[in-house]
This record gives sequence, structure tokens and C-alpha cells, in this order.
Amino acid sequence: MQKTEVRLSRKVAEGIVIPLGPANLVAVKTDVGMVGCGAFDVVALDSFSYPAAKIKPSSGPSIATIDDLLKGIVKETNRSAMNRGVTNGMTGKQALELL
Repeated sequence: MQKTEVRLSRKVAEGIVIPLGPANLVAVKTDVGMVGCGAFDVVALDSFSYPAAKIKPSSGPSIATIDDLLKGIVKETNRSAMNRGVTNGMTGKQALELL
């Protein structure tokens, strides 16, 4: 597992990359919520009132790195994240700035 500090405009978040053979599990979490690759179930996280958004790659076949996640596009967001202003179509970094 690889952990990386992700600097946002008002805070520092924690990036996590877990190699799973042919794919990586990638996420960045703040003190409030998280954005993650397509493997995350953001609707299930909403049952805990935890703001979360699922990111699709802006290019290439998958999210493999923290940079891919930050540049990727929000494709699904839960109600808790929507209440904080996260919407489909924004970048992963834009979503994190709201979390």
C-alpha cells in the first residue's frame, strides 16, 4: 500500500493506492469525505452519511494513480457529497476541494 499527501487549497488530504494484481484501488480522503476509483460503492457509504464520489478516468482505461484520480471526472456521487456541492462532471480535485 502506498500513502501520499495530497495538498488542497484549504487542507491536506490522504491519498491511498493499494495494488490488487492487474488493477489498483485508488482513493483520496479528507477529514470529511472521499473520492475513489470505480471500485468504491458510494451509495453504500451514503448509508453512513459519508460524502463520497466515484471517479472515471479522463483518459486511459482505468484510474491507476492519485494523479489519475485528481484529473479524472466524477461519474457518481452520493447524496451526502451532493449536499456539499459535488456534482457529476467535475474533476476529482474539484470534488475534493468541496470535501
